[in-house]
Amino acid sequence: MPEPFMNFRGYEEDRWRFGMDMDYSGPGAFSHGNLPVRRGQSYDDRHVMAKHTTIYPNEQELQAVQSIVTATEKALKLISDQLAVLDAPAEVEEVKEIMKEAETEDKTEEKKEEKKDEPKEEQKPRALKGVMRVGVLAKGLVLHGNLDVELILLCGEKPTTALLSRVAKLLPEKLATATEEKYEMKLSVRDAAILLASNTEPKASVKVTLTSPLMRDTQGDAEAKPATPVKDPADMLDKQKCQDALAALRHAKWFQARASGLQSCVIIMRILRDLCDRNPTWKPLNPWALELLCEHAISSGGNNMTPGDALRRVFETIACGVLLPGGPGLLDPCEKDPVDAAGNLQQQEREEITANAQLALRQIAFRQIHKVLGMDLLPKPHFTRNKQGGLTRKRKADAPNAETAAGEAMKKEKKDEEVETVK
Repeated sequence: MPEPFMNFRGYEEDRWRFGMDMDYSGPGAFSHGNLPVRRGQSYDDRHVMAKHTTIYPNEQELQAVQSIVTATEKALKLISDQLAVLDAPAEVEEVKEIMKEAETEDKTEEKKEEKKDEPKEEQKPRALKGVMRVGVLAKGLVLHGNLDVELILLCGEKPTTALLSRVAKLLPEKLATATEEKYEMKLSVRDAAILLASNTEPKASVKVTLTSPLMRDTQGDAEAKPATPVKDPADMLDKQKCQDALAALRHAKWFQARASGLQSCVIIMRILRDLCDRNPTWKPLNPWALELLCEHAISSGGNNMTPGDALRRVFETIACGVLLPGGPGLLDPCEKDPVDAAGNLQQQEREEITANAQLALRQIAFRQIHKVLGMDLLPKPHFTRNKQGGLTRKRKADAPNAETAAGEAMKKEKKDEEVETVK
């Protein structure tokens, strides 16, 4: 998975400006065939990008998140290697004995071939198989002042309380090996997770949730059902928490495939996540439903949508009643069965969000987008216009050099000679 800590703001803004400056429009009254037509930055675009600059995390915050995530991933890798050795001591001793025999005794080729043909015993799978980034960390949606990220620790078997305790016991020691920074650790059996938090400013935290592909609900799925039913461990972690972690993994893969490359989509997602944090009306809307709304609205609006147009289109989608009871709803693309991604919303909450989106549309129409974004009104750009109505752009005077001075002198002499001949 790509690193989410690079400066995405510069990349997104440069890509957006390029798309706005050179837009290939179709033939029309004011265009010549398919030549690129230059477009300017609108009133709404200026406010959206100014707001985006304030909510994007600074370099210190990005570095804090990168440090704690990298250290946690290294520590978990060391724990996985140690548990693999501890859980299979007999196999390790057998390997050592074989190596000693190979060094001391000369074996014939026939014996070696016979041993190769012998069926090998199946090795026990690793207790910990890998670490995956999910949520805002994998999607690059971290906001300024909110540095809480999530990791998923995949297990070979169904995770248990005993496995969670073993990982939590070994984690401080491995963290000390991976980094010099100190972190506070908290074990949460209820959430099937381990919480780590930094002690220095800016404070960042990471939540490591244990899960396994075996925790999927196989009811009604004949292919996924095992041939012989396996009894769940007595101290198995909360099944719903583990299934939610698997769903977050699917959401991250969907985001990378559908939304990450969509122009203005990530910018608008950050803007609306900030709106959900500020406005109590929007708080019940879960982040996954918000991401689906943005992707569906912007992807259906055509290419090269400006941030202002993209924000307006998302509000139009919500204002038309997509969340209201009896509406089309939000079908979750990461689930086999038909599931409403905004199913947690009550009827009153759906009506309030729809009404608030309609209010935001009216404010945008009357050039009051700053009220929607929760920011001050930006000053008007200072441009002067010439008599033809176009913008005047003064060129910088070139520094005088010997060649230009000599050319001007020759022109002056020719003019003087022409005047004398006329006289």
